[in-house]
Amino acid sequence: MADGDGLGEAATAAASPTAPAPGMSPPLGWRERLRAGLAGTGASLWFVAGLGLLYALRVPLRLCENLAAVTVFLNSLTPKFYVALTGTSSLISGLIFIFEWWYFHKHGTSFIEQVSVNHLRPLMGGTESSISDPGSPSSSKESETNRQNLSECKVWRNPLNLFRGAEYRRYTWVTGKEPLTYYDMNLSAQDHQTFFTCDTDFLRPSDTVMQKAWRERNPPARIKAAYQALELNNDCATAYVLLAEEEATTIVDAERLFKQALKAGETIYRRSQQCQHQSPQHEAQLRRDTNVLVYIKRRLAMCARKLGRIREAVKIMRDLMKEFPPLTMLNIHENLLESLLELQAYADVQAVLAKYDDISLPKSAAICYTAALLKTRTVSDKFSPETASRRGLSTAEINAVEAIHRAVEFNPHVPKYLLEMKSLILPPEHILKRGDSEAIAYAFFHLQHWKRIEGALNLLQCTWEGTFRMIPYPLEKGHLFYPYPSCTETADRELLPTFHHVSVYPKKELPFFIHFTAGLCSSTAMIALLTHQFPEIMGVFAKAVSMISRTCVEYL
Repeated sequence: MADGDGLGEAATAAASPTAPAPGMSPPLGWRERLRAGLAGTGASLWFVAGLGLLYALRVPLRLCENLAAVTVFLNSLTPKFYVALTGTSSLISGLIFIFEWWYFHKHGTSFIEQVSVNHLRPLMGGTESSISDPGSPSSSKESETNRQNLSECKVWRNPLNLFRGAEYRRYTWVTGKEPLTYYDMNLSAQDHQTFFTCDTDFLRPSDTVMQKAWRERNPPARIKAAYQALELNNDCATAYVLLAEEEATTIVDAERLFKQALKAGETIYRRSQQCQHQSPQHEAQLRRDTNVLVYIKRRLAMCARKLGRIREAVKIMRDLMKEFPPLTMLNIHENLLESLLELQAYADVQAVLAKYDDISLPKSAAICYTAALLKTRTVSDKFSPETASRRGLSTAEINAVEAIHRAVEFNPHVPKYLLEMKSLILPPEHILKRGDSEAIAYAFFHLQHWKRIEGALNLLQCTWEGTFRMIPYPLEKGHLFYPYPSCTETADRELLPTFHHVSVYPKKELPFFIHFTAGLCSSTAMIALLTHQFPEIMGVFAKAVSMISRTCVEYL
């Protein structure tokens, strides 16, 4: 995450006595400063020199006579010519505007601006700051930032994902909409193959059948394969897991099947522990059986949470985290945080945050927004925007506002769901950290916890938009985290269903040349319309402009 890497960069900079301060360039010599000054004033000098040359050659080039001839020619033109001229220029500027708009939506930049910067500016003596040598520090920093963005766009398993049969499928029955995308379900299939299979599956016929079942795309085919595996081995834990996930239509049925899976899984796990040192294959089998056991216990805890037995769920999660500490990648602490918030055990929530909201650990919306919620809780019941603007913010209020800013910078999509400015949908099975999918998954389960604390949503509403004024723009660098990844929109569109309007941040700003061509198109179209409706008046106007220009030339 950004925090850990930022600490490493700070340590590196501190260790190097000659390293410049962040955001500053090393001191330049007098030659470099002179060259930079000449490059900056070169365009102005060329412009002044051109005007002077034009003035000196006005007599040999007979500029006044030529301009007078042009004026006579313009005075002899009929109103029809002006109508045709303005109509043609309006059409051309409209076509340029349409092309610019299409190019911007496809590539995210202006074509005219890109050509000007990349091709015309070097010819005019300008320097291209966006292009650097492969070995330069700016190039290496840019590649490092790109690597950070790629790591930020990694898709994660949703720690609070719902049950397919008991929840997702029931939603489809009621609404007729598919809450899961094919991409999301395909990622789940890959997860199942990774967690629930290993190279020794051929030794047990039931595991061989289940290996094929996880690859099946059709749900009835997967369920049929699970029953076939149970016929071969009544203690096939993964078969019970599949049936609990996809065939059970209620949480009670799912819990019953998971308890059967737990009984079979514990037997297989103990057997694998006894043989783990015999060969590498047995070690792989133990890892697989450990994954199965942890998955079953976690889902049992989630069943208990959904059925209202929250303390039982908390105990299962704590035991899992204590028994299998290396499996922190499964983010079981996020399940624990949500259950503790439901119990309103805020001291226990703070203890969990103290362990996992560490600078060296990956952040998530659940961690950042839960930390903000705890700090908001101490001041939200007495907070008033009018009173705060009159007397200023207290220390506790400042801490709460800073925590909200930190959370919003990490995931700017969450506040609109918490404030119910945007409708929620069922969360996907996979999320993209800092993306819209993570915001949906967080708000789906945590909105009730924000509502329970009096004034928390009011404080969030008053302060969350201030985050965007603190972050440098354009987002070359973040304030507390690394720059917001540019790949989130594409990944979220793959994870979220088509009927959901994906939240996009940051909004793409229209470049100057799109505004310019839009204004040019509008103005020429208006002039063409006026010329067509009032040709005599526009002709008089054009002659007046030509007379003014001739007078100016004669004066020179």
